[in-house]
Amino acid sequence: MQAKRIIPCLDVDDGRVVKGVRFKGIRDAGDPVELARRYNDEGADELVFLDIGASYKSRATLLAVVRQVAEEVFIPLCVGGGIRTVEDMRQAMNAGADKVSVCTPALLRPELLGEMAKACGSQCVVLSIDAARVPSEGKPRWTAYSHGGRTDTGRDAVEWAVRAVELGAGEILLNSIDSDGTGGGYDLELTGAILEAVPVPVIASGGAGTLDQIVRVLGGSLPPDRTGADGFPGADAALVASLLHYGKTTIPEIKRRAASRGVCIRPPAAGFV
Repeated sequence: MQAKRIIPCLDVDDGRVVKGVRFKGIRDAGDPVELARRYNDEGADELVFLDIGASYKSRATLLAVVRQVAEEVFIPLCVGGGIRTVEDMRQAMNAGADKVSVCTPALLRPELLGEMAKACGSQCVVLSIDAARVPSEGKPRWTAYSHGGRTDTGRDAVEWAVRAVELGAGEILLNSIDSDGTGGGYDLELTGAILEAVPVPVIASGGAGTLDQIVRVLGGSLPPDRTGADGFPGADAALVASLLHYGKTTIPEIKRRAASRGVCIRPPAAGFV
């Protein structure tokens, strides 16, 4: 069984890590280099760096900050925000990224995913989907948003995930706009729908407020007095931001809880067990 991953997310704007609720009310959360160093030392499995201002402010990814972060980590680094072309992808990878994440540019020009996969391999192409639930009768439905969660494209999020994988995306970074920053837990229905639809790894994002919520989205079981395992397969990785940035938990604490609930996961870094 492949180990599940715990991935801290650094949403960066103007060189600082920030965090909001449902993509709004953005507030400062720290220095990206310092946070990257801490999470690397604690045993994070990967790190996601997202320049959240790049798409709607029409500016390139902060490559200087990417280089600084890359110098501090010895784990896979995914970089997103402002990557609109294969050349942008190459620049990010030359700055230290192991793979790149794209959202708005892929929605505007889906063939970009195939171009990126051809240039660097599907394993380096992560499709980021910002999805929100829409009213529907019967089966739940979500649409994909562009421009940092500001524009509803009307495109069905599950159908978009399927199409993106066909085009060349090797992984899905699934962001629930409804759950983002709320601490109310990941959107398990949305995550389950995407997991069922695509054959590539899915990273669940948005809503982590407790250790058990992280365990749950990874497919772990909870104590008998709580909601137990019900066949939910579990995401391949969990993205965590606020809980870590504001000192509410640590990578070792998350991994210990996940392991105790039956999740196959790599141990924390030496010295943090």
